[in-house]
Amino acid sequence: MFGRNPNPEPAPGARSGSTETPGLSSPPATSGPIAGGRASVIGPDLTIIGQSITLVCKSTLIVTGEITGDINGSEVTVGDTGKVTGTISARTITVQGAVKGALRAETVTLDATAHIDGDIMQKNLVIAEGAHFDGRVRSAANPRDLEPELDPAVLASAASSV
Repeated sequence: MFGRNPNPEPAPGARSGSTETPGLSSPPATSGPIAGGRASVIGPDLTIIGQSITLVCKSTLIVTGEITGDINGSEVTVGDTGKVTGTISARTITVQGAVKGALRAETVTLDATAHIDGDIMQKNLVIAEGAHFDGRVRSAANPRDLEPELDPAVLASAASSV
């Protein structure tokens, strides 16, 4: 009669205490920006399609939707519902979903649900049992080859000179 409801409904407009992102089978492996709440999310209901598109994210980017274009970021996670067609360049890349294109990062992690069709250039590679990978893996001869370009102005000038 006067007991607590084990599953109380949140008040309208109140934020739940959950930090889960739909489309992620596990939280991204990070100790940096997402811990401080600085993550950009391309949600499962969002599709970005275009020619010569490059997304630049200076913190953490979580993709649970679909992107046709390149991604440059500090830390990029493709969630289990995420699909990327293009090159991903980041310091750290975690893939739970599907990528058709090259991956370039210091650390690349392919979870068990990952489907990769493309080459990987990396310093550290972790592939979970069950991950699907069709491509080549090579280590970078120069660590600078793995640094993502996070300055949109530099990317724009490079694109205009092509």
